[in-house]
Amino acid sequence: MINVVLFEPEIPQNTGNIMRTCVATGTHLHLIKPLGFSLDEKNIKRSGVNYIDKCEYKIYENFDEFLSKNDGDFYFLTRYGKKPHTSFDYSDTNRNIYLIFGKESTGTPKEILKNYLDRCLRIPMTSNVRALNLSNCVAIMVYEVLRQQNYKELLKTEPFKGEDYLEM
Repeated sequence: MINVVLFEPEIPQNTGNIMRTCVATGTHLHLIKPLGFSLDEKNIKRSGVNYIDKCEYKIYENFDEFLSKNDGDFYFLTRYGKKPHTSFDYSDTNRNIYLIFGKESTGTPKEILKNYLDRCLRIPMTSNVRALNLSNCVAIMVYEVLRQQNYKELLKTEPFKGEDYLEM
């Protein structure tokens, strides 16, 4: 199972976009408090469109509670990571994979990251920017895992207008 973990998310629009990505990919979402917003805010609903009620998510009081309730492979996306996000093998569909993202302003605390140095990764980019938008990073990471798993259980053709729509 693929899991996205947001450590103390601050921006409701990012979390709403991430919720939509989670619904689209069958990914579970984990939110670690404190949250910088209320989940019933209209910004969350607007970003997630009408899909938020389909998002499977859990909320935790802190990182220790999250750790005590979850087991699997933890990967931390951080600008301080020394390995590209594609350097890991995510192909085992029998493993619980947790993609952990820090808060928008400061990331994941160093005190947490130093315990997982071999699992700290980064998305390569130029020196012109410090970091990509959080919801973009989540999408890049989730789809890398899904690519390695051959997009298990995802539709590969358009179900609403039909797979031959462009040929008509």
